[in-house]
Amino acid sequence: MARPNPFTPNFGSEPLVMAGREEIIAGMDRAFRNGPGDPRLTSIFIGARGAGKTALLNAVPHIAANYGWVCASATALPGMQEDLFQRARSQASEFLEPTRSSRLTGVSIGGALGLEWENRDQGLGNWRTKMYGILDVLEEHGSGLLFTVDEVTSSIDEMILFAATFQHFVRENRRVALLMAGLPNNISSLLSNKSASFLRRSKQYRLKRISDADIARAMLQTVNDGGRSIDCDALNAAVAASGGFPYMMQLVGFNMWEAHPNADAIVIDDVEEGIAMAAQDMRSGVFASTLTDLSEGDIAFLRAMLPDEKVSLMKEITNRMGVTSSYASQYRLRLIDQGVIGERGRGRVAFEIPGFSDYLREVLL
Repeated sequence: MARPNPFTPNFGSEPLVMAGREEIIAGMDRAFRNGPGDPRLTSIFIGARGAGKTALLNAVPHIAANYGWVCASATALPGMQEDLFQRARSQASEFLEPTRSSRLTGVSIGGALGLEWENRDQGLGNWRTKMYGILDVLEEHGSGLLFTVDEVTSSIDEMILFAATFQHFVRENRRVALLMAGLPNNISSLLSNKSASFLRRSKQYRLKRISDADIARAMLQTVNDGGRSIDCDALNAAVAASGGFPYMMQLVGFNMWEAHPNADAIVIDDVEEGIAMAAQDMRSGVFASTLTDLSEGDIAFLRAMLPDEKVSLMKEITNRMGVTSSYASQYRLRLIDQGVIGERGRGRVAFEIPGFSDYLREVLL
């Protein structure tokens, strides 16, 4: 009988095992234990597509709940402030009792008495004023409110307004926290906006490559928790193909599990099939979008890396581009910041996203 697949390659899904992010998770736990004043209660997760930003964003509310906090989550889109308000009201509903400004609108009797209330002041006041009403009630019960905002961008006016208002909550020592996640370029744009400048003091986590050892532990535990086993050669092949990239790890794991879901053990043939399927998913889910986000200068730099098998020397990249070393270094820093490449020692760089170099060779050469 086929066992449920324990791997979760859907974007934003929380994995069974959070590989390589233990230090972040532990830090967030301490932050909610400390409460207002801990700088980690305003944090930003920054990384390339598939680096695990949204998965972390989904994991932290569970930590907050352990300390009695509630969470309101939204994506940075028009209407996000109203969405956050409605989510906050819903999550805090057990604390929000009918007040003197409410009136009874209906009574139902069907085995039990049911009362329906309508808050006359529900639509009064601006967003900040309405949020104060919720925060006041939460704080009376020793609770706090965590906001999470995904796909952060400064191009949404409400994102800027929300950030500007949130800083007032912080200054007044309210029991609030804010976690955001976004692509490097979008985060940089947000932080450069004067109205959101206080966010520059937030804790910034740049999500980079996960070590092979952490990937191996997470894959093995996920397989075992799912009720199956995996032999050593198969595990090593799966880890190597993952390249330290959380999304690729989940893709490989999901597809190798699906190869023969009725079998008790996952073997090398299953992993090889899983790798091939994962590579196709990466092309449509990550590679094309990542390329679209790059500037002409970024692409020129990456094109100059393609003749190399694994590691590229900055000296060789500069010569191939036909530019000065300072000019090439600007794009090296940009691409490192975006999580597309990483340093491999002094004057050496390599691709961070597994399989992206092969994809670029196909579309650029």
